[in-house]
Amino acid sequence: MTAANNPRTAFAPAEWAAIAAIILVWGINNAAAKVATGALPPFFVGAVRFAIALILLAPWLRPPFPPWRQTVPILLLLGPLHFGLIYYGFSIVQNLSPLVVSLQLWIPMTAFFAWRVLGEKMPPAALAGMVVAFVGVAWMSLDPHAAGDLPGIIIGVIASAMWALGTVLVRRSPAVTPLKMQALTCAVGAPVLLAAAVLFEPNLIERSANAGLFVWSTIVWAALASTIGASALLFWLVQRREPGRVTPWFLLTPLVSCGIGIGLMGDQLTPQLMLGGAATLVGVAVVALSEHRAAAAEAAAGQA
Repeated sequence: MTAANNPRTAFAPAEWAAIAAIILVWGINNAAAKVATGALPPFFVGAVRFAIALILLAPWLRPPFPPWRQTVPILLLLGPLHFGLIYYGFSIVQNLSPLVVSLQLWIPMTAFFAWRVLGEKMPPAALAGMVVAFVGVAWMSLDPHAAGDLPGIIIGVIASAMWALGTVLVRRSPAVTPLKMQALTCAVGAPVLLAAAVLFEPNLIERSANAGLFVWSTIVWAALASTIGASALLFWLVQRREPGRVTPWFLLTPLVSCGIGIGLMGDQLTPQLMLGGAATLVGVAVVALSEHRAAAAEAAAGQA
């Protein structure tokens, strides 16, 4: 195993660049999702996003394909299940910030699933950090300004669990390239979400015609920058590194999204929201720190 592929060696410059790009893209994309679902039905937004990405990723839909029994659960978790829920969550909340903060629970959830599914180590500090993060989300949700968004926050937590589990399961498919995995996800996600839109979301044609150019540009952004770019980088990272080491760095994502929500979208920031959000991010930071210390200890033991 080379140093670049050893999960416990220091991150390479290219890996740090990938992490930074994912943070920026996902931070902007959360605000874009709120804009898109404010004008268009959520399932339809997800279907269009996947359809656009699928057109560009079609060259990667070629055999050989991974075992379907192993791959289909990943495709469903990372495709229509996660995005169907998350877009629906964005469509029903008033404030962007609480939902975005709650979505960061996928980071400690990833460490948890990596422990339970892959047998990776989860230090006691990481478990404590996970508890703090969940308490922070619960406390934030009790704020009167966030109480009306509680259904969306709960949906976001469920969507986070699906994404975390799917991210961990990706490590069981090392032979699948990131772009092929994204192409397969889009091939599953686009028709499933389109069928859901047709069944449950009325007036699709009328609402599509009334959506402005800016709304459509947010969906194109999501398809190109997030579905193809950032997600492919994520799969590349977790195939090289343990998910519990990679994902904690995405703690910075809500700083980008919340900055946009507060500065440009009129989100209200109360002391309780700040305290709950800070507790959530601190909890995730504890997970990150415990993973870093575990990595350093293991590396030192290997050199002894």
